[in-house]
Amino acid sequence: MVVFHFQLFNEVTMPLAFDDLPVLARAAVPVTSASFAPELVLWEEALPGGCHWSGLLRRGTTLRLTDLNGKANVSALFFNQEEKTERYNMPDTLKAQHTAFLTQGHVCYSDMGRVLCSISEDSCGWHDTFSGVLDAAGVEKKYGQARYQEHRNGMFRSGQDGLVVELNKWGLGRRDLNANVNFFSKVSADADGKLQFDMAHRQAGQHVDLRFEMNVLVMLSATPHPLDPAADYAPGPVQLTAWRSGTAGATDPCRLLCPENGRGFINTERWFL
Repeated sequence: MVVFHFQLFNEVTMPLAFDDLPVLARAAVPVTSASFAPELVLWEEALPGGCHWSGLLRRGTTLRLTDLNGKANVSALFFNQEEKTERYNMPDTLKAQHTAFLTQGHVCYSDMGRVLCSISEDSCGWHDTFSGVLDAAGVEKKYGQARYQEHRNGMFRSGQDGLVVELNKWGLGRRDLNANVNFFSKVSADADGKLQFDMAHRQAGQHVDLRFEMNVLVMLSATPHPLDPAADYAPGPVQLTAWRSGTAGATDPCRLLCPENGRGFINTERWFL
């Protein structure tokens, strides 16, 4: 099952002035950030565990992902909507900010050195950047097989297949898969360099706010993390909430995190001159 509300997104992504955009929904999970007012909410919907979603998030919009039951993993890809050959670049994102994971204050760089989105708020604290997504063979090996013909919406979906479905909606495809972010998942290395998935890291109600500094195509897949040791296929649901936030100002913590980010924001803003 594909979770995608075309009519809803069509309404909020039309080229209208912000003041013309309707308030389409109210939060089922209250958004408590001091940086936004409830009347600015544009839309909200739930992304069930195992499903996938995509949409256009315009410059100056923030998207909050909320882990509803503490079992979510959200694999995400980002593309410049105006030039889709420009997309999220994991190596540049990490080396520019001297980090191996993402959290509040970090940004997601494109392969052109521009800031696609910034993490303006984060109650989770660690988001995996290098573990990728499970393909269909990996899901079957790890969890067994549950096909649509017998299990309908209870079928086992792979993160890779979900992202490919969403990519196809925007004229992209399997060749456009690249390193993704896994929101809500923590993976660290032990003394021997072995990667460890932290089962205690995720908590119900945690959220991360992605503020979009460009017009960005976002692809999401709420499927299990490749290193999650859970024996059962039971990915958690996620709440999506979008609102008008504006972009990073001159004193924004994401801009000031490091000199590289300052230059990245300047490079981004020149795109819109």
